[in-house]
Amino acid sequence: MGMGAVVESREWYLASYAPQGVPNSKHLKLRTASVSLEPHSIPDGHLAIQTLLLSIDPYIRTRFTGPNNLDGLYFPQYHLNQVITGVGIGRVKVSKDSKYKEGDIVLVFGDLPFAEYSVISSTKVSTKIDDDAIALPNYLSCLGVPGFAAWISLEVIGKPKKGSNVFISAASGAVGMIAGQLAKLKGSRVIGSTGSDEKVKLMKEEFGYDDGFNYNKEVDLDAALSKYFPDGIDVYVDNVGGKTLEAVLNHVNKQARIALCGMISQYDKVWTERDGVRNLLNLIGKEVRMEGFMIGSYFNLFDDFAEEMKKYIKEGKLKPKHKINIGIETALDSLNSLFTSSNIGKVIIQFNA
Repeated sequence: MGMGAVVESREWYLASYAPQGVPNSKHLKLRTASVSLEPHSIPDGHLAIQTLLLSIDPYIRTRFTGPNNLDGLYFPQYHLNQVITGVGIGRVKVSKDSKYKEGDIVLVFGDLPFAEYSVISSTKVSTKIDDDAIALPNYLSCLGVPGFAAWISLEVIGKPKKGSNVFISAASGAVGMIAGQLAKLKGSRVIGSTGSDEKVKLMKEEFGYDDGFNYNKEVDLDAALSKYFPDGIDVYVDNVGGKTLEAVLNHVNKQARIALCGMISQYDKVWTERDGVRNLLNLIGKEVRMEGFMIGSYFNLFDDFAEEMKKYIKEGKLKPKHKINIGIETALDSLNSLFTSSNIGKVIIQFNA
């Protein structure tokens, strides 16, 4: 494609807010825009980017529940008629910043438009990717939002030790698969819960969990936790909230730590219809520390995190699983797939570039 071209770029935009339930094509729509790659039309300090990979993360769902949402995550809402954004990897087509040149591969943490081409401020770029030893999808899993969330859950909040009893919900999802492997690397005993027998097999065989159960089969969570944690729970990484969190609180040990990472079972519901947790008194009697966090508050630790994760990846100690969907048109279905029990690993869209 010659320089100075105008390209057709498909993009996803927000047509209407979806306060609850499963979003559909009334809410998120695909349209085609023209993007100029003429160098004189790119402002100084900006880059024209061709998107290569987009990360599909559950928090995106909370960004179009509407401006009056009391969902508890308080992410800024997408604006109507605007292109939605997320985390992704792109190739620089035109650069108006001396730090970047045409052909550079860049990671954009949070503000990359869901579009085939876009023009963004170079300040939105988190890092230039120049390590050939690490496959690109890893930057959206182990080294991306889910990896960082898993790392903070354990390194900063949960702090498991050798021999700690660690429980992880949504264990074969994007955060869970990494949290389980990190906890094992710390020498802990790690048990996970997930939504199918296939995923239980996966977390044991591929992600190295000591054991795990299918919550759709072992519906009595209390009995399941008694069985898998005869010595109680020291660290819980919560990705689901609701009834699972309540069940865990009846099995915590003294001074247990709970990292509240996400509550995927609750995102599609208005807060008054969500499951309450009735046994918070256990936090007092057992002196439990339960802490929520947003990864944006920990970017001062990002370099430490990335260094540790890159080392594990290169040593073959971290094995992520990626579900790669091809083409920008798969975005809505990819997002909705995160909320089904068939979802496994990190969902990524690969562009037909």
